[in-house]
Amino acid sequence: MQSLWMLFASFMFSLMGVCVKLASASSSTSEMVMCRGATGMVIIYAMVRLRGLSLHTHLPWHHAWRGFVGVSALWLWFFSFPRLPLATAMTLNYMAPIWIAAIVFTLGWWHQQRRFEWGLAAAILTSFAGVALLLKPTIHAEQWLGGAVALLSGVVSAFAYLQVRKLGQLGEPEYRVVFYFSAAGMIGGMLSGMLDSYLDTGHVLLLHAVSAYDVVLLVAIGVTATIAQIAMTRAYRLGAMLVTANLQYSGIVFSSILGILLWGDHIDAYGWIGIVIILASGVAATFYNARSSSTSRKI
Repeated sequence: MQSLWMLFASFMFSLMGVCVKLASASSSTSEMVMCRGATGMVIIYAMVRLRGLSLHTHLPWHHAWRGFVGVSALWLWFFSFPRLPLATAMTLNYMAPIWIAAIVFTLGWWHQQRRFEWGLAAAILTSFAGVALLLKPTIHAEQWLGGAVALLSGVVSAFAYLQVRKLGQLGEPEYRVVFYFSAAGMIGGMLSGMLDSYLDTGHVLLLHAVSAYDVVLLVAIGVTATIAQIAMTRAYRLGAMLVTANLQYSGIVFSSILGILLWGDHIDAYGWIGIVIILASGVAATFYNARSSSTSRKI
């Protein structure tokens, strides 16, 4: 039952996507990334203080690399939200588990540690067919940039998740990983925002003038994202990994429904078929990954 935390996490990530899409009308990508990181830092720091835990780490460079790839993926993802229907942006980013499986098995096969999985290759190629079906009916010519960026965010996210796994194998607790990722997001968003303002106005500004509504949205992005990360971490830590990974794709369904209800997003039959294909390919890739890992342990 602990795996059901992933359903809650996926719903919260979908709400975060709604907040990002709303906030993007008046806030830059850099501002959203910065505020998300700052809010996450405050929440995690308060938890650490209340529980008497420590944020001291012996793995600063590992956290630095996780922060770099993670913030890059986050920045790309946020950039795509105002340029795509909500469901499309979420779906393309949620291809990260498929990319993870592809990276792991490609490296294993290249180093002759694992045999080539034709079934996994078929699942990955099928997912590309799903992407083609999804993008063709729902993305207009001017939206291809957003689609390409969202797709790239999923690739970069795969490397970020692999680094998170490595930090866990090195004994780093989840709260510390989330805290330093949030810190990287705050710093990265701050630096990119200052650069953007300097290029646009010739002056270095941290934030442009924002309304109370903008502040609420920016804080909501950070709160929903942090809650989602905590729930996702709990699901992976206590639940069955295979079940948890499959439940992660429920975020696509949540996002599709929210996009239709709030923005009247239209996804025709081909688009829905594409989403179903990507979901099925993700589940298949997860099964292949779990089966191969089990076989390797037995050997």
